[in-house]
Amino acid sequence: MASRVDLRPVVRLRSTAGTGFTYVTRKNRRNDPDRMVLRKYDPVARRHVDFREER
Repeated sequence: MASRVDLRPVVRLRSTAGTGFTYVTRKNRRNDPDRMVLRKYDPVARRHVDFREER
């Protein structure tokens, strides 16, 4: 049986604006097996940009 840590790993979301800003979140591996892409606010660039999951 998979443990709680394996099912919902901690992932880092890095800004595509090139500022180096990251968010840290959890994702459900069963629902989102691919890399996540979320549109969030980058305070360094001061606008909303895509954040991609890094490994």
